[in-house]
Amino acid sequence: MKIAILSDTHIPDQAQRIPDEFREQIRDADHVIHAGDFGSNETLVDVQELASDLTAVHGNADPNDIDLPSVASTEIGGVTFVVIHGVVNPVERAVWSSEGVVFDQDDWLNAVTDTTRTRADEPMIGIGGHTHEVEDTVYDGVRVLNPGSATGAGPAEGSTMMTVEVVNEDLSVTLHEM
Repeated sequence: MKIAILSDTHIPDQAQRIPDEFREQIRDADHVIHAGDFGSNETLVDVQELASDLTAVHGNADPNDIDLPSVASTEIGGVTFVVIHGVVNPVERAVWSSEGVVFDQDDWLNAVTDTTRTRADEPMIGIGGHTHEVEDTVYDGVRVLNPGSATGAGPAEGSTMMTVEVVNEDLSVTLHEM
């Protein structure tokens, strides 16, 4: 199974459209994951039309009426992918009654890993956006992916997305850059 992973498109405020090369990756994927900050309902519709199957969450720069959850999960090829934008740690908010606001890289990683662990059993992958920085790391026992910004919206230095091939619970991650 081929999965296209993107985030932080910020259309139309910071970009006009997802690059054609990335649009082709989305069309060719068996499943698409978007980690929030579409930027508009029209961009959500555009991605829905490109994708054969979509799992997506809202981000802090999405319209209030965008019809997406704050956390979503999907099982593909025996692996559970848990998606959160990454601006708030909902586990910290629920358990510790704090605001759970993400201020730095460690907060972001904790938000993604805490949420992933509460939503999935092994094998699991946490996917987040928000920072516009590419990430592929194992943090506190959870593999965490951040595809960066598909349109190169600031502070990203370029347009990036990821594709993941899943075969028998094994993952192969490819970063695509423009």
